[in-house]
Amino acid sequence: MAEVFIPTLHTFAMNNIFTGSLGLLRFRIAPNIVMATPKEVNMEESSITAQFWHGIYCYEKSEMEGEETFPMTEEGRQAMKRWLEEQIQ
Repeated sequence: MAEVFIPTLHTFAMNNIFTGSLGLLRFRIAPNIVMATPKEVNMEESSITAQFWHGIYCYEKSEMEGEETFPMTEEGRQAMKRWLEEQIQ
């Protein structure tokens, strides 16, 4: 089975949104950042929200089929990866 690529937590801690695809599965991952100090992310309180859809169109032109929020931890990142891979048709 093909695997979904998910960037490292550092990518999300820098408040970057990631979009990806595998076959007809499309997904968007956005961080929900909580700052501990003006320069430090509070990883325990931050989270990552993933949305997915199937088809050939971009996020803005598509209807989301599912959404899930995960903790911003390596375990949360792996759980999100598994959840997205379950959506592959």
